[in-house]
Amino acid sequence: MKSLLTILLILNAAFCVSAQNRIPNFIVIFADDQGYRDLGCFGSPNIKTPNIDQMAKDGIRFTDFYSGYCVCSASRASLLTGCYQPRISMRGVLGPHSKIGLNPEEVTIADMLKQKDYATAMVGKWHVGDRPQTLPTSQGFDSYFGLAYSNDMARQRGWGNGPTDLDKIWKMKKWDIYNNELYRNGKQVESPVNQVTLTDRYTDECLKFISSNAKQPFYLHMCHAMPHVPLFVNDERYDPDPKTAYQLTIEHIDHSVGRILKKLDELGIADNTVVLYTSDNGPWLSKKHHAGSALPLRAGKATTYEGGMRVPCVMRWPVGIKPGQTCRQVAATIDVLPLFANLAGIQLDESRPIDGRDISGLLANPKSDSPHAEEGYYFYRNNKLEAVRIGDWKLFLRKNPELYHLRDDISESKNLADTNPNVVAQLQETAKNYHERLMKEKRPAWTAGK
Repeated sequence: MKSLLTILLILNAAFCVSAQNRIPNFIVIFADDQGYRDLGCFGSPNIKTPNIDQMAKDGIRFTDFYSGYCVCSASRASLLTGCYQPRISMRGVLGPHSKIGLNPEEVTIADMLKQKDYATAMVGKWHVGDRPQTLPTSQGFDSYFGLAYSNDMARQRGWGNGPTDLDKIWKMKKWDIYNNELYRNGKQVESPVNQVTLTDRYTDECLKFISSNAKQPFYLHMCHAMPHVPLFVNDERYDPDPKTAYQLTIEHIDHSVGRILKKLDELGIADNTVVLYTSDNGPWLSKKHHAGSALPLRAGKATTYEGGMRVPCVMRWPVGIKPGQTCRQVAATIDVLPLFANLAGIQLDESRPIDGRDISGLLANPKSDSPHAEEGYYFYRNNKLEAVRIGDWKLFLRKNPELYHLRDDISESKNLADTNPNVVAQLQETAKNYHERLMKEKRPAWTAGK
């Protein structure tokens, strides 16, 4: 009996060691146009997000986390490739049937993880090209289910998307005024798209993928269509008052996150699954009550002020991240690719430069230095370098420079350029050197006919 017990203990210990050493699963959940303050764990006064808040309690919350760009397409391409916008020649926003897209020669997170035989799936909004050569199944993903561009594009009727029209859409639940195609891999399977059920259908698709691949390493790239306007929720959550639309939409997304986390628990794979939740850029403030809040940050989407690019981020990985952590160091979506490479034991190709840096050190010690501490973090818009952050200093590279100390002035309200000329000169020189090197290394986008 003793020998049998000894054998069982040895087998159990071996299993535990194997589970700990197994490369992790990865899930990225990407919201669209969600503001910095639009989660309970980031101070929202009215939006209830218990599932994402629990992720923060169980893992780490990043307070100084940046998107790669201030609007949709370039932001998504930056996340996928670990690169600033001009390095991969990606436009800020692509329209339907665009003649350019993310070059399939680029190495995406999915491409990289294929080196370790990960199962990969893209669910949701893609928006870096809708031609066959640029869809997810040409960019390292085994499968794809979602919209190829934003949920307000290709409108059939003459409705705008200002607050008044958005109120009408919300009240009527009229999804069919849009001619936006839903894709299953490379095939269009629904047009127009029933957006009332879209968040739930995306979540269902994620659960199927997780269940089918629970016994092997997997990567799920899940990009919600919302809270980009127009906003929709399922009938169970609906309130006809458009003033509630944004709150209900975020709470619906939080419910989706909860379903995914529950499935990981049910399958016994939660401990070794990295789950990251963040947004592609800040809130679209011109949409008024159909948009979120970036407070206390300045401005929102389409700007390189903090409100346009500093976004909420939480990450959970029970075997690798201690619970209840807060990191106040600079990190960004461009860092996701090198982070996942490190955790999966993959060596990146040094002949193909990227801008992201491995932030695994911040997971182990949130108070350690950011890998961007010396070289800086850069804010591009339309291929132009607009600003740089080094440490707590952020400089806007304008004819009349704007310099802010973000630790003391998170709202970018006090321009300190005149009283800190040496800081201005130092940041200008560092930014000039980085930008010149990047532009020499830039790579082309995919272009139709070439």
